[in-house]
Amino acid sequence: MALQDLTPQLRTRLGRMERAVGIFVGLAAVLLLSGFFYYLYHTAVRKGWFLKKVPYYGYVQNASGLKPGDPVKLMGFDVGEITEVTPMPPTEWFVENHYNVFVRFLIKQPNYGYIWTDSKVKVTAGDFLGKRILEVTKGQTGKTTVIEESNGVTRILNENVSDIYDVLTKKSKGVWLEVEESPAVTEKLEQVIKTVENVLPVLTNQLMVVLTNSAHATSNLNALALSARPTATNLAEITAQLREFNGSLGRWLFSTNLNQQLELVANQANATLASVDANLIAVAEKLSLSLENLAGITSNLNAQVQTNTNMLSGISAAITHTDDLVQGLKRHWLLRSAFKSKSTNQPPPRPLLPPGRPRP
Repeated sequence: MALQDLTPQLRTRLGRMERAVGIFVGLAAVLLLSGFFYYLYHTAVRKGWFLKKVPYYGYVQNASGLKPGDPVKLMGFDVGEITEVTPMPPTEWFVENHYNVFVRFLIKQPNYGYIWTDSKVKVTAGDFLGKRILEVTKGQTGKTTVIEESNGVTRILNENVSDIYDVLTKKSKGVWLEVEESPAVTEKLEQVIKTVENVLPVLTNQLMVVLTNSAHATSNLNALALSARPTATNLAEITAQLREFNGSLGRWLFSTNLNQQLELVANQANATLASVDANLIAVAEKLSLSLENLAGITSNLNAQVQTNTNMLSGISAAITHTDDLVQGLKRHWLLRSAFKSKSTNQPPPRPLLPPGRPRP
């Protein structure tokens, strides 16, 4: 049906619907473009498109596992990416130094400040599928590889002379870094497999010798077991006889006469112990009587001492007077010579303390 056949009311409603659809499509397009630009900006920030970059390069023996776009790590962080992986011409210098592949990479701002002249590039295994990654070590004692001013990096270290800095341009080759290369995991596995293949025949031969010796040892052990079977039978018969009363070990060691003698000795020892017991009882009774008599004597002596209180004082006075009498006899002129001590050659005793200074 043509548009002219519609009524004015329908044409008005259709125009409003067209405007609404146009507005919706316009908003959707604006949102789509906004999302695209946001994604583009976020990707640029993530990849460092707005950051300044400094080129570096190195030489490796093999380019396996390396390709442009792979990340470059520094202290565990992604600080750049590989931009070029190309083979070198087979000239004498490159062949002698095993510089077969040229690898160029960019380091983003401000991570190139950690890279000095003593920094090295390590080529390590990235996974078990042969991928390898570049990891730059942090400088410690070298010189800086870039000169950065207020407007950014202006000069980089010359690739041939370590004391000259060249102006950084888009055609600059970059700063050379020494590379420490390690083989990929697959190559290491191949080397291990080759080593195992070389060692495996020797190991199997040794294992065969061990198995042969084990077979000989088991055969010898079987023969020994067969020869020891009569001995085991005899031991079984002997142990069976030991279980019987008359054939037991006690009957073999102790005869009938020895048993009678042992019984006689036991009876005599019993009688001796009985007599000793009786004698000990008598001795104990006599000793008890002696102790009782001694207790009576000491009690009588104690009673006499307590009743005669002046006895001790009299004895003490007698001893004192006797001592005075002896001292008087020593001083008497007639008896003095009898109490003189004999002269000897012993020197006189030294004084215990040194003589002091005379007092003023």
